[in-house]
Amino acid sequence: MSYIEPAPIKDKENPFESMMSRFHIASQALGLDDEIYEVLKSPTKQVTVNLPVTMDNGSIRVFEGHRVVHSNILGPSKGGVRYDMGVNIDEVKALAAWMTWKCAVVDIPYGGAKGGIKCNPREMSQGEIERLTRAYTQSMNEIFGPDRDIPAPDMGTGPNEMAWMMDEYSKSKGMTVNAVVTGKPLVLGGSLGRTEATGRGVMISALAAMEKTKMNPFEARCAIQGFGNVGSWAAKLLGERGVKIVAISDVSGAYYNDQGIDIAEAIEYRDKNNKSLEGLPGAEKIEGSELLLLDVDVLIPAAMEDVITKHNADKIKAKLIVEGANGPTSYKADSILHEKGIIAVPDILANAGGVTVSYFEWVQNRLGYKWTRERVNRRSDRIMKTAFNNVFETSKEYDVSLRIAAYIVAIKKVSQTYKYRGGF
Repeated sequence: MSYIEPAPIKDKENPFESMMSRFHIASQALGLDDEIYEVLKSPTKQVTVNLPVTMDNGSIRVFEGHRVVHSNILGPSKGGVRYDMGVNIDEVKALAAWMTWKCAVVDIPYGGAKGGIKCNPREMSQGEIERLTRAYTQSMNEIFGPDRDIPAPDMGTGPNEMAWMMDEYSKSKGMTVNAVVTGKPLVLGGSLGRTEATGRGVMISALAAMEKTKMNPFEARCAIQGFGNVGSWAAKLLGERGVKIVAISDVSGAYYNDQGIDIAEAIEYRDKNNKSLEGLPGAEKIEGSELLLLDVDVLIPAAMEDVITKHNADKIKAKLIVEGANGPTSYKADSILHEKGIIAVPDILANAGGVTVSYFEWVQNRLGYKWTRERVNRRSDRIMKTAFNNVFETSKEYDVSLRIAAYIVAIKKVSQTYKYRGGF
């Protein structure tokens, strides 16, 4: 193979450059053809639009929106739409590729996509956000579709935005098309079990990794960075299965109790305290960065990207890392963790419970039939366990980390499908 080496990663690492570096290593391990390598690293389609929106004061502002379809080899492309001032085409391209690997590693029939609008939703009224969302949906009318490209919520978006997208798309088709987006309110065809799906997938991944490493959940101590939707559900569900949660954190700081934190009480306190853990009773406040270095068995970074880097990886004491967030570990930290014998369950596997239940929502919309929460959880758990075992066996076969094994599983699936479909 005649690969061009990826550009050297700068000292301040970019999680998306980290992802491309791992893609490169996995492709080499697989012996991937140069042609397929080029196909898989480049997006299929990228669209940039300018959206004029009437603001509440009568002025018109123009917003920049993007949608990137990285791959539709496995099926319709799938991926969230984020509203954030940091949105740019390079970020959206990288996130779309991430979605391709995430869908492939859990073996669901989707390609990867991502979208975004450069805006600050916190400074906009609900009416302004609705007009912006509808304008974006109109501009993407030929991209979106239940058999083409299926958006979902992401940073800065939620069920409201998905409802407006579904409604605007449905108007253009002259009929209700529930399956065009996922993450909708329950009354519009949303799925039971979607709220806790990502945190539940993290729990299943953590328990599967504990089983493989002969770690007893009833004797394990765990620290969780981030107490939003993913972190709090992972904490609650792991706690119910015997794992002692000794530290949690949010933007206000980290909170530690050597005897364990009552997660149900912490969630209740957070919800009453304006969504903040500030002043959490029964726990000692520590520095947020200190949580990552605690003497625990399991560490779950579920807050933001790039928190485990070459600067702190050698100080981590946990035996097992399960990535609830996207890109929490930088590329340069991988080798340090590997040398220390720390097992890291990668983001594209550990937090894929969310996209799995999004797929179930789409399936239910297509069937016109709702599943029970128990059925959603049972099927999601089965998919997550199967995916973990597949990645674990691949890591042994190729003698690589779980992270590179997850990329190998995903790349192998997409490249084989590409060949069978007659890509050349």
